[in-house]
Amino acid sequence: MKTLVSTLIAVFVLPSLSLAAPGDVEGKIPLPFNHPTGIAWDGRNIWVADRKTDRFYRCDPATGAVRDSIESPGYFPSGLAWDGKLLWSTDPAEQKIYATDVGSGRTVVTLDAPSPGVTGIAAEGAFLWICDNVEDRISKIDPGDGTTIVSFRAPAGDPRGIVFGGGYLWCSDRIKDQIYMIDPRNGHVILILDAPGKYAWGLAWRDGRLLCADYQDDAVYTLVVRDRDRYRTFEPRRAAIDFTTEIMTAGEGSVVSLDVFYAVPQERPNQKLLAPVEYTEAPRAVKKDRWGQEIAAFRFESLAPPRRIEVGMRLRLETAAIRYFIYPENVGAEIPADIKAAYLADGVKYDIGNPYIKRIVAETVGDEKNLYWKARLLYQYVIDHMEYLLAGGWNTAPTVLKRGNGSCSEYTFSYIALCRAAGVPARYVGSLVVRGDDASYDDVFHRWCEIYLPGYGWVPVDANAGDRESPAEQAAAFGGIANRFLVTTEGGGDSEYLDWSYNAQTRYETTGKCRVRIESIAEWEPLE
Repeated sequence: MKTLVSTLIAVFVLPSLSLAAPGDVEGKIPLPFNHPTGIAWDGRNIWVADRKTDRFYRCDPATGAVRDSIESPGYFPSGLAWDGKLLWSTDPAEQKIYATDVGSGRTVVTLDAPSPGVTGIAAEGAFLWICDNVEDRISKIDPGDGTTIVSFRAPAGDPRGIVFGGGYLWCSDRIKDQIYMIDPRNGHVILILDAPGKYAWGLAWRDGRLLCADYQDDAVYTLVVRDRDRYRTFEPRRAAIDFTTEIMTAGEGSVVSLDVFYAVPQERPNQKLLAPVEYTEAPRAVKKDRWGQEIAAFRFESLAPPRRIEVGMRLRLETAAIRYFIYPENVGAEIPADIKAAYLADGVKYDIGNPYIKRIVAETVGDEKNLYWKARLLYQYVIDHMEYLLAGGWNTAPTVLKRGNGSCSEYTFSYIALCRAAGVPARYVGSLVVRGDDASYDDVFHRWCEIYLPGYGWVPVDANAGDRESPAEQAAAFGGIANRFLVTTEGGGDSEYLDWSYNAQTRYETTGKCRVRIESIAEWEPLE
């Protein structure tokens, strides 16, 4: 076993979080009843529906104490919404929607619900929004007769509460224990917040904050919606990784020269090195490529077969999941000149001037100017028109998009090409991956894209991971990644050391009949 050689690189601490980030609990008030479902805010009071007693309770917003109550028009009150004059409610058992005059307690409107499992309800101006956990849909309806105006899929499989606030829809999901911010124009999930309890039901909007009634905790939570934090890291994982490249030669000829290049991992918002990088032998040089990626270079000469060479890198790190909180209206328009020059440029794998790429961008983006929405619309295009297929080789973006399938690298090249053609700076990152168990090995690796959004910086976008069924799962891969990855490589295209690859690259020259076999594997072990 060769002696490990340490190479010192800077070690930083993951950025600390402020006390308030989107989704954080700002306050909690207990309720004096045990089956809370819908919730509404009338400007002075919190209204809460209780499924067991079939009543609507007007509660003190500071203490939760009941001020008075009125009888529900149905036997299973679920959603509540205040439109400025009337208290709207839903009853999924009766498949009805009601409007109640809280002064008299009279039901003044009764509508047949347009779907069989109507749970939540929200008011937006002259219209209502409802969510349905049988059809898993969100619909905008006319309160005059219940006619559906707009309808799209709910983010996940059990939507319970819905509210309109801050220009967006917010929907809670009981199974996922999450709350989603949704663009009402197209149903795209933009933000994902963790629910404060284990059974999030009703949602209300109060002065730029979300109110969430939790059925299990019998409480109303006040949640932060906007704050300074651009992202949150969570679910940290500590691991030791041995990344090795084995080169074996055979035949009658010989290897004249062999170069092995390793991408050296750096600190990232969700990635912290716990110790200096160690190598099986000292690199001949440590350089940077045209993208600023640090490269450890190894060189061997005059290798007569049979011969076995092993290059290794040992890492100890903490990696975490990350989720960005991106508000499209807060994304700037000014892109630094150096980022423009590097990450809007063409490359042989991108071919951004190809008429096929231009047509997709024109039809998908149209007149949209916001960089977030350009990137998001193109992301939706890729996941709607492609499926994963690991077939070997990395074709150009137009070829991949035409055939409709590709590897993670081909997804990445295709998405980068579309983004750059639309004026959105884009690059890729490459990684070593935990495959299932904490102790596992990886020999296929993974690559995804990052886009540059002014005001937020480089944001992860994995179109391959976003190629999922539900809107919530699709949204999770736009601005978020799991804790399964050690990012080794940041690149924008062809590198003088890594070429179009990532993690590592090997080059060699031979004489005569010489065969060279190369195998790279990452071994993961959990750290206590």
